[in-house]
Parts: sequence; C-alpha cells; structure tokens
Amino acid sequence: MSLRASSSSILRSGIAAGATRGAAATLPLRSGAVALPRHATLPRARAPAAPRSFSTTTRRAEEYESPFGINSLSKLTEEEEMLRDAVRRFAEDVVAPRVEAMDEAEKMDPAVIKGLFEQGLMGIETDPEFGGAGGSFTSAIIVIEELAKVDASVSVLCDVHNTLVDTVMRKYASKELQEKYLPQLSESKLGSFCLSEPASGSDAFAMKTSCKKSDDGKHWIINGSKMWITNSAEADFFIVFAQGDPSKGYKGISAFAVEREHGIEIAKKEKKLGIKASSTCTVNFDEIKIPIGNLIGEEGKGYKIAIEILNEGRVGIGAQMIGLAQGAYDKAVRYAFERKQFGKPVASFQGMQFQMAQALTDIEAARMLVYNAARLKEEGRPFTKQAAMAKLFSSQVAQRVAGQAIEWAGGQGFTREMGLSKYWCDSKIGAIYEGTSNIQLQTIFKLSQAEMGL
Repeated sequence: MSLRASSSSILRSGIAAGATRGAAATLPLRSGAVALPRHATLPRARAPAAPRSFSTTTRRAEEYESPFGINSLSKLTEEEEMLRDAVRRFAEDVVAPRVEAMDEAEKMDPAVIKGLFEQGLMGIETDPEFGGAGGSFTSAIIVIEELAKVDASVSVLCDVHNTLVDTVMRKYASKELQEKYLPQLSESKLGSFCLSEPASGSDAFAMKTSCKKSDDGKHWIINGSKMWITNSAEADFFIVFAQGDPSKGYKGISAFAVEREHGIEIAKKEKKLGIKASSTCTVNFDEIKIPIGNLIGEEGKGYKIAIEILNEGRVGIGAQMIGLAQGAYDKAVRYAFERKQFGKPVASFQGMQFQMAQALTDIEAARMLVYNAARLKEEGRPFTKQAAMAKLFSSQVAQRVAGQAIEWAGGQGFTREMGLSKYWCDSKIGAIYEGTSNIQLQTIFKLSQAEMGL
C-alpha cells in the first residue's frame, strides 16, 4: 500500500466495519489517502456470537465477549492492524517531512490538518451516518500513538478532536446538534475543548465564564475567558463550559456548542516549551449569543460531561506519551548502532544495552496500562482508576526515556537538528494537561481506598 491520489481513506476503507453490519465492505475511493487493494473486502467476524471490535455500541461487562477468546492486551483485530500500518505510513510520509519546520515556526501546517481529515482520522468513533468511521475507542488510541511517534503536536490535535470534542457530541448532544455538527467535525471542521481558565486549572469547576438566557428565551449569552485551549487557533467549533448559577457551585455549569462565527475571539497564543506546533491560546467570549438549542445535554449537567469525558481523554494522553517515548527510543537506538566509539558501535556496550532494555520494558509496561484502560472502556467496565494510572505512568516513562535518548546520542542528541530534544520538550506536557500527575495520584488513591472499603 502507498500514498497516492484517488485512493481509499484509511478509516473509511480500513476499519469502517461497524457500518457494514456484518456484510463485506467494498472499499470506496477518496482523494489523497492511503490506498488499500482496490477489490479488498473486510473479513467477517470469526465468532458470530461476539460483538464486532468496531461496534459503536458499548456493551455491559456481562455481555462482552472477546471475538478471539482470551488474549494478550496487545492483540489487535485485523482491521486495527491495518489501521496501525496505514497511520504509520501517513505519519512518516506526510507528517515527518514537516515536523522541523512546524516546530520552528510554532504553527501547524494546514496541509497536515487537511490530510488528517482526508484520511478519515477526525471522526474515528463517529457513526458512518454522520460521516465518521464507526471505529472503536482502541482505534483512536492506535492513531494517537502512531502519530506521536513522529510528532506529539499532530497527535494531540487529533486526540483532543476525537476523544474530547467528537465524544461529547456523540454521547451528550441532541440529535439536531449531532446532525448539524458531526458531519462537519468528521470532514472539515477542527474542534476545540474549552474548560480551563486562568484561575481554574486542576480546580476546573471554579470557572468564572458565565452563561445566561436572553430576555426572549431564544438564545444563550456567554461571557468570560478560557486559557490553555488546545487547537484554538485553527478550530472552527468549540465546546464551551460556563457557569449559569454560582450559588449552585459545580451543579450550575453547562456545556455549549459554539462556532467561531458566533463571535469568538482568539487572543494570546502561548509560547511553550514543547508541542510548539499545537496551538494553545486564550479564548474570549464577549456577549457571545448562540441558539438556545446549542446547549449540550441538560442545563447544569456540564460538570458530569467534563468529568466523564476527561477519563477518556486521559487514556488518549497516555497513548500520546507511549508513542512519543517509542519514537525517541527508536531514533536514539538506531543512531547508537551507527555511531562508533573505541572501534565499535556505542550500542554494543553492555552499559548502554542495559539502559535501553530497561527503557523498552518501561515503554511496554506503559503501553499495557494504556491498552488495558482502552479495552475496559470498550467493554463498558469501570476504567477511571486505570485511565489515571495509564496517564500518570506513561507521562513519567516518556520524560525518562526521551531524556535518556538524548544522552545515548551524545552531543548530537543535544542538537535540535537531530530531533531528540523535541521529544524531551514535548514529553513534559504529559504531566500537566488533562489532569496533573498529582491529580492522577489523588484519583488512584481515592478509588483504591474505596475498593478496600476504607
């Protein structure tokens, strides 16, 4: 398979099995995407009684049955393997040549965003009825991981759009909002998730952004500012959380679907240590008026949406971190086999081999935590603790491995030209966004305490 014009998209041809409802899928053509064999069909489920891996229906734990029986966590379906291979080629062929320029300019190349949409990677779990692929949550995790091996900035752009924005719209938005926005989010409009504020970070529900109904009852009016908002410079669609009644505390918060055309102002763009090509801006709302029907879910239930959705987002950040760690490891180890000291490759020294072996073990352990959390989520089982563990540990591994990778490459690793320093700078954000490491530790302890009945 190769990249070429007038070929089939990754997801719509490779994993849209959920749309076939068991029938063989003929692969459609789409411009600018990774090709699959022209007359290829997707395999039927091997165990008819088991749910398809790419079903959009979440089954209760007691109903879930693996289509393969008992497996390792790294076991992927044939469609998931196809997806991994295709995204890896897209990342290497389309993203990799642009990474250095994007990082230096601190700006996402529009061609990369366009390519993500063309490949069907921006509506991974969205039902085909709304232009998506109907894929599984693990499919999204695979995409995020593979993109992060090449560039964490591109990975987080795709991650936030899929695991936060798309998921909120799929799970909580009205049918009317879904019909209006999900096709756009699958095909062309980048999404942004507006929760954090200058004085509202880990304490997310101390927000000051306000919302109220207009006098005629036909609109919501939003005022305030959000800070540290990912994708905001390029986004056309925003999910905004606002406080409607401070006396109710977190129970006064609601969520809204807001378009850039409603009058959103994108203000200061942050200059960051890492993920520089990913835009992180202040977003201002000055008497923004939106239709009354753009409320997502129930009034005053925005806090529930935020809490539940961030659990999924943390698994996505975990995937980003393991992809980043693997990318740094692969680049440094290859260089260590090329670079010679004392007449032999640096990688041939036992001290180096031990460090590399430990790093690889750490990456694999982090990957298992991430995949376990993803599979638990798909099975309809509790996964909040596992999501916190996955994010916490994978961010620690990413920082450690990316730092070691620089050392393995010596002076060359310290230069920006080689690209290892970018992995290290990018890794630090994993301990901060979508819940700091201390918040994850607190979550893990509290849930474990409850499980022990203490």
